[in-house]
Amino acid sequence: MKKIIYCILDGVGDRPIAGLGGRTPMEAAHKPHLDALARDGRQGLVTTVGKGIAPESDVAVTAMLGYDPHKYHAGRGLLEALGLGLRFEDGNVALRGNFASGGAGRTILDRRVGRNLSSGEAHGLAASVNRDVRLDAADFHLATSIGHRCVLVLYDPTAALSAQIGNTDPAYGRVGGLGVAKANAGNEVETCSPLDDAPAARRAAALVNEFTARSRATLDADPVNVARRAAGKLPGNLILLRDASDHVPTLESFASRFGARAACFVEMPVERGIARMLGMGIVDVPASGKDPSLYAAWADRTVASLPQWDLLYIHIKGPDEPGHDGDAAAKQASIEGIDRHFFGRLLPHVDLSQTLIAVTADHATPCEAGAHTDDPVPLLISGGGTAADGAGAFGETAGRRGALGHLAGIDVVPLLTRLAT
Repeated sequence: MKKIIYCILDGVGDRPIAGLGGRTPMEAAHKPHLDALARDGRQGLVTTVGKGIAPESDVAVTAMLGYDPHKYHAGRGLLEALGLGLRFEDGNVALRGNFASGGAGRTILDRRVGRNLSSGEAHGLAASVNRDVRLDAADFHLATSIGHRCVLVLYDPTAALSAQIGNTDPAYGRVGGLGVAKANAGNEVETCSPLDDAPAARRAAALVNEFTARSRATLDADPVNVARRAAGKLPGNLILLRDASDHVPTLESFASRFGARAACFVEMPVERGIARMLGMGIVDVPASGKDPSLYAAWADRTVASLPQWDLLYIHIKGPDEPGHDGDAAAKQASIEGIDRHFFGRLLPHVDLSQTLIAVTADHATPCEAGAHTDDPVPLLISGGGTAADGAGAFGETAGRRGALGHLAGIDVVPLLTRLAT
């Protein structure tokens, strides 16, 4: 079996932008290494989850690893909790959270605290909530990951809780049990409501609402937020919750399903949680933050790890955030940094006759939308004897005319393992 390097550029898919000459950020980027792979390989498009579904990252990554999220997904809360190593058992409820900035009443001023809440500040806020907030007849643990991101796990010692509850975060909803981004997000905290009439769902929704109110009071007065206000920054005085989970699903391992021993390179807990659930190995890599030069270390680690594994899943977060911020120039720069520091460092040390390299995205995050959408994303497969299709430089336009055609996300890994055999 040939080796497989499977690279997901988070949120890289986009739409033509007038300021970039009617090109997408991928098409406008100077990316000689990706374009060299495209020249020698084949391209296509991928609808990662389904038409009309703007997937959250957990749903999309599940699909892009070859597991139908409609069948196997158990909610982002669980994956975040597993990624952080939190205690979780069936009947608990885990939810993904954002520290946010709240104004008067239920008004949300900023869903991500201006994107400048440090991980240290978030850790301090969570410590205060864990220490000072108490719920009536239930326990909880709030943990932080990176920046404004956090995870809440609810533990009711008297009875099992149900994940059949809505979100308090107005930017996300549920379609068929999957977490999806809303096209038009509201700016007020939503009341968590049960999605069925079971006592376990009513109890879970009540606990979420109780936690939201009581944590807000503690966060408002926290010294971290006092200092942020004094510095002219938005406070992280609100926690928005979404995508509840109440059980750990039983899944066939990645190795058993696809006949490939796989490991992942990831920064975020949600992807780490998916990898653990699928029995994949995890390769520790430095967090890139906003410094793409750190991807050189990822490339070095890829070269060193490749002999031990059949498939390496490389999830590069960079392009997603500027897509959310509507910053096309920053998204283009992120792609150029990845091309230079990751692919430029990697390719001279990889035997492309014996290695397949696939590059795609988990979802689109178009700058004009500022959110995940259901737009198809470009796919490139090169190396391993793949015949060139002459579609052109890597990007969405070339993908539409490429020989790979238009694939579903769940079909990408099966295709790669067939090509590698």
